[in-house]
Amino acid sequence: MKGNTIILDHLDGAEAAALMVDGKLHDLIIDSDAPRPGTVYRAIADKPVKGQGGMFLKTPDGSAFLRQIKGLAPGQEILVQVSGYAEPGKAIPVTQKLLFKSRYAIITPDAPGLNISRSIRDESLRDSLLEIAHEAMDGRDMGLILRSSCVGADADDITDDILAMAELAETVLGDDGQGAEVLSEGDGPHILAWRDWTDPADVVTDAGGFEAHSVLDAIDAARGAWVDLGGGASMYVEETRALVAVDVNTGNDASLAGGLKANLAAARALPTALRVRGLGGQIVMDLAPMPKKDRRTFESALRAALRGDTIETALVGWTPLGHMELQRKRARAPLPPEAV
Repeated sequence: MKGNTIILDHLDGAEAAALMVDGKLHDLIIDSDAPRPGTVYRAIADKPVKGQGGMFLKTPDGSAFLRQIKGLAPGQEILVQVSGYAEPGKAIPVTQKLLFKSRYAIITPDAPGLNISRSIRDESLRDSLLEIAHEAMDGRDMGLILRSSCVGADADDITDDILAMAELAETVLGDDGQGAEVLSEGDGPHILAWRDWTDPADVVTDAGGFEAHSVLDAIDAARGAWVDLGGGASMYVEETRALVAVDVNTGNDASLAGGLKANLAAARALPTALRVRGLGGQIVMDLAPMPKKDRRTFESALRAALRGDTIETALVGWTPLGHMELQRKRARAPLPPEAV
């Protein structure tokens, strides 16, 4: 099956969305009981954490943790937004930098100015989008980013998106209530699919879509650690309490170039393997043996693969033992175990 297909369905009773590219699972979003990223709270400052420059906050969904708390005192009310999923047993990660994001527009209350995605290079289109932005944001002192998905979009749809996000931001920022409260719920998988998967695609909304389009089989495969890299090479992606371990193997290829070939294939496959498993945090890659002179080639391939990823991932560098370390945002709920 060629091309992109977006399937909106449910998995074990939870809302879920899958993106299949040429018949292979490319991305997966599953709802969970945890607070959704993007949720905005009116939170109450609770306990500062000495030495870490952070503070625990009280929210309706439990304890949250905020870094960089200059000027924040216990008992003070503050607006924060869930920035990702919490590690098991830890507080909800939140940020003071609120973003109101939709398919075409991102409202940035703390960063004034009208901006167009750098990936839009057509100057006439950029001028047209700036006109739309100026008209829609007239009189508002908040910032706006128009996303790359504006290419080919209807001007009225872009305007409607800007206005909806601006009005939501104004409602949240104008809050005058008291106590810990949810002010805006983060988007669920079906809305996120519409918001973030903007390439042309067939959309399936029929019940049972996951089974009909082999998504369930792909999810079952992703519950295992093994990832086929082709040519006999493979990698294992396994989550531990402390980190995600990635082990790359050459298989039967004993040639001098076998290690580099396997590692380059692992670099290309890693973002998808992490996305569909909902894995983030610290990632350590135990690569197949290759000469040190090939490290730069591998780094270039890994950076290129991560540039095409939708989830923020930092390439940290090499350890003394020759492992590659990365730090990845926990933007997905972990893939749940198979229901018994």
